[in-house]
Amino acid sequence: MIEKPLRHEAKLIDAVRAIEISPRRMAVVVDAENRLTGTLTDGDIRRHLLAGGSLDAQVAIAMNPNPLSAEEGSSDGYIKDLMRRGNVVAIPLLDRDRKYLRLIHLMDMDLNDSISDNAVGFSFAVIMAGGEGTRLRPLTETIPKPMVEIGGAPLLERQIQRLVKIGIPRVYISVNYLGHIIEEYFGNGEDFGIEISYLREQEKLGTAGALTLLPEHPTGPILVMNGDILTTSDLDSFYHFHNAHAANITIAAIDHRVHVPYGVIRTDGAFITGLVEKPSERFLCNAGIYALSPQALIHLEKNIHSNMTDLVNICLTKKLPVAVFPVHEYWNDIGTPSDLEKARIHFSKMEINNE
Repeated sequence: MIEKPLRHEAKLIDAVRAIEISPRRMAVVVDAENRLTGTLTDGDIRRHLLAGGSLDAQVAIAMNPNPLSAEEGSSDGYIKDLMRRGNVVAIPLLDRDRKYLRLIHLMDMDLNDSISDNAVGFSFAVIMAGGEGTRLRPLTETIPKPMVEIGGAPLLERQIQRLVKIGIPRVYISVNYLGHIIEEYFGNGEDFGIEISYLREQEKLGTAGALTLLPEHPTGPILVMNGDILTTSDLDSFYHFHNAHAANITIAAIDHRVHVPYGVIRTDGAFITGLVEKPSERFLCNAGIYALSPQALIHLEKNIHSNMTDLVNICLTKKLPVAVFPVHEYWNDIGTPSDLEKARIHFSKMEINNE
C-alpha cells in the first residue's frame, strides 16, 4: 500500500484522517514537485494540540521538517539500523531527487528480531457501566445505558470489541443499575474473546470508588473508561504517552471550543481596555478515559463514594504527576437522544467497529 502524501497547505484534520486509515500510522508531506518536506505522526499532532493549536492549522505547522528517510536501493540492514537509531518504525523511501516513493514500515520487512508486537501494555481495563442514563429515558427504563444499541450491537459490546482488538487480556465491568442484564449478555467473556469479571456495587461508589472493589492490585497501568463512551482514539498511543510521562494518572481530553456570538468587552474599572468581536475560547475537557498507575489506587478508601475528579485532585494536592492526552479522533459520550442518533449515524458511515 502506498500512502498518498499531503501538501503543505493541507489541514491537520486531513492528516488525522490519513494517519487513521494508514496501517503505518504516519502521514508524509511533500511540496509541489513531490519532494519530501516532512512527516506527521499521531504524537506530532497531539503535541500541537497541547500547545494550544487547532486541527484547522496547516500540516506544515505541526510536522517534523527533518524526518529520517532512506534512498531507493538501500539495504534492509541499513534501513533497519536507521530505524533503530532514530527510534522510529516507519520512514519515507525517496528517489535520488528526494521525491517521495512510499513509506517503509518495520512490518514490511522480514525481520525475525523486529519489535515484538503491538499489544497494548495495560494490565487490564475497567469499564464503569453502573449509570442509570436518566437523560435517555424512556429507552433506559428497561436496559442500562451502556446496553443501548449502536449499529446493531450494544455500546458496551463496541467498547469491548476495541479492547479485544488492541490485545487487552481482561476487563472488569462495574455494574449497578440493571446490572444483571449486562452480566447475562456478556457472561465470562468467552464468546467475546476476552476475560470478563464484574464489580458489583451494592451502592453507588462513583467512577473512582468502584475501583476499590477490584480483587487484584495491578502490576502496571490500567485503563479505565466510562461505559457511555464511543471513540476511535488510539489506546496504544495513550498507554505509551502515560508511561513516557511517568504519570500517576493520565486523562484523555477532547478539544472543545465555545463561540461567543457577541463582541466581548474587556474592562479595567469603568474604562474599556479592548473589544473582541465574537471570540472563541478553547478548553480541554475530560473525555472519560483514564490511564492509572498502580500507585494512584492507594489513595482510594473502600466503601467511600468518590469520582475520578476526586482522585485527580488528591494527586494534584500531593504534587503527583497528572498528564493530559488530547483526543483528536472520533469521540462521543452517549448522554442524550441527540448524541445517540449522531453516534448511530457516524457508526453507519465510518464502520468504526472495523477501525
